[in-house]
Amino acid sequence: MMIMSELSGLYAIWEREIRIYFREKSRLVGSIVSPLLWLFLFGTGMGSAFSGAGATGFNYQTFLFPGIITMTVLFTSIFYGAYVVMDKRLDFLKEVLVSPVSRTTIFFGKVLGGVTDATIQATILMVLAPIFGIPFSLNLLFAYVFLFLMVTGLVSIGLIIGSLMDSPEGFSLIMSFLNFPLFFLSGALFPLTNLPSWLLIFTRLNPVTYGVDAMRQLMTGMGSIGLVTDAVVLVAFATIMIAVGTWSFARMKL
Repeated sequence: MMIMSELSGLYAIWEREIRIYFREKSRLVGSIVSPLLWLFLFGTGMGSAFSGAGATGFNYQTFLFPGIITMTVLFTSIFYGAYVVMDKRLDFLKEVLVSPVSRTTIFFGKVLGGVTDATIQATILMVLAPIFGIPFSLNLLFAYVFLFLMVTGLVSIGLIIGSLMDSPEGFSLIMSFLNFPLFFLSGALFPLTNLPSWLLIFTRLNPVTYGVDAMRQLMTGMGSIGLVTDAVVLVAFATIMIAVGTWSFARMKL
């Protein structure tokens, strides 16, 4: 009976998060338009620079495509924690805690909601893959495995920080400070080969690097780390973040 109650609570929280996502049309449109601008404008501009440098046969937009998908899910996942701060202000979490649902279930319900949101956005972009020189193949389905692992860890980070914050402004400040290093040090915009040794260290310490590398390897064959290493790191990353997330929700003050 208790298990059924927890599962019902999990589903109810997940359903609420999805309804909020589809109700916010501007958020959905913005999450698609922004990456397309990056692909067409930034990709075209940098692509011409690569061509001018004599990099014949190097299609920068194709190279960039997995990185921009990662950028989209990264920003969506991390900022998803802002909803925890808003739920505190609206006393929604207090109402949920009155019900016979554990905080662990609440955390997992929100993780599933965040993962679903990010996956929907990634899927919309993946439908456009042939435009950027990436044909539909079984590899795109395998890419979802690595995407799921990466997004699970990133959503958990957002929820962890959201559980510790009371101010949306403070949350946004911390997330902006965290998002950009994770993105720019992931290899989303440039190859990881031939980097200075000091910069390569930072990219290897960044879990997003392994998500970008796996998706790029599966989509374009341009990966540089290896799918086995990518999988091991992302599994460890997601597991650790889930463990910390359940702990932080158990001790969250409302």
